[in-house]
Amino acid sequence: MASALAHRVRIIGGRHRGRIIRFPAAPGLRPTPDRVRETLFNWLGQDLDGWRTLDLYAGSGAMSLEALSRGAGLAVAVDRNPLLVRAFAETAKALGATGLEAHAAEAQAFVGRESRVFDVVFLDPPFDSDPWAELLPACAPRLAPGGFLYAEAPRQLAAPDGFAGWRHAKAGAVHYHLFRNAAAVIS
Repeated sequence: MASALAHRVRIIGGRHRGRIIRFPAAPGLRPTPDRVRETLFNWLGQDLDGWRTLDLYAGSGAMSLEALSRGAGLAVAVDRNPLLVRAFAETAKALGATGLEAHAAEAQAFVGRESRVFDVVFLDPPFDSDPWAELLPACAPRLAPGGFLYAEAPRQLAAPDGFAGWRHAKAGAVHYHLFRNAAAVIS
């Protein structure tokens, strides 16, 4: 029997706090748990007023919707599953959350053709893949000065060239990291 809580997470902060995000079942989908999102947004700060975010493995859309709830001006959410993309776009519309740009695309292809810069890039690829050697360097040019690179992985990751580990924690089997431009860490 499926759990009544399956295929849903809640927004944990900001103007949409407590609202539920529902999403279809999808193989390998592993939404970031509430506790991890709460820690991440404590690290980033509660007020993301005007921030631009990029989520390359959006899945449920929770990271982008959480950022919009906290004032982000633009949340670009990318997932290869069009059903998931449609679901989080509909959720944003139902919430009245403006600023979501939803794309059905492969993450690495999308970041390869993207030219904008973002204040934070969220990376949570499927755990059965290991794209880090190419993905982290590909995302680095997409960060604004002082921007953050967030990564979830089944193991601890090393900071990409030019970046420093800003924060790291582990919850169950999930290692989550926040990297920052090394120049921003020194300043």
